[in-house]
Amino acid sequence: MEDSKEQEPNKYRRAGYASKEGEVVMREHEYDGIQELDQKLPSWWLFTLFGAIIIFFVMWYLYYDTGFVKTDQQHVEAKIAAIHTKKQEQLMETLATLDDDILVTEWAKDVSIVAEGESLYNVACVACHGPKLDAPMKLGLSLVDGDWKYGAKPMDIFKIINEGTPPESKGMEPSGGRMVPWGQTYSPDQIAKLVAFIISKNPNDFQK
Repeated sequence: MEDSKEQEPNKYRRAGYASKEGEVVMREHEYDGIQELDQKLPSWWLFTLFGAIIIFFVMWYLYYDTGFVKTDQQHVEAKIAAIHTKKQEQLMETLATLDDDILVTEWAKDVSIVAEGESLYNVACVACHGPKLDAPMKLGLSLVDGDWKYGAKPMDIFKIINEGTPPESKGMEPSGGRMVPWGQTYSPDQIAKLVAFIISKNPNDFQK
């Protein structure tokens, strides 16, 4: 049965391409005994293809040239700007109800607040300042030696944690290491709790 099929003469006519729908032709080119069939694609398929191509160029123009459709980068930048705005609002709200006296007499005396601040310290600060706040590896400044390089008031500590090492500072010697602005990662409320924890470890420096 297979031999009879192999001996069956080619039923397709030779042509460059099929000229009408439903027609099947044998392409004129042949290489190493390999032949290729061709048939005209259905109209619906061609309409779909050309329609997709047209839509692509229209969307390309709208996306990149008119600004009618926002790019992914613009979406990301808008979300980042919204986050920064929200953080700034939170900072203003926190600062409106926070001062040196409140941090020392209220926040640093509240066991639950200090515990939350300690948890945050163990995540964000312990690598540089050490588990006992004495910076044993000298990767950061000691927080229990009574020397407050960037201001000895609670709100000074809040500022340096929130904003990071000032641009004009040379940072830690000799490495030049600098503290990152943790306000970009944590909320003002969390930073205030971290300050309360630091105050609780320095009762002699912040007596009221």
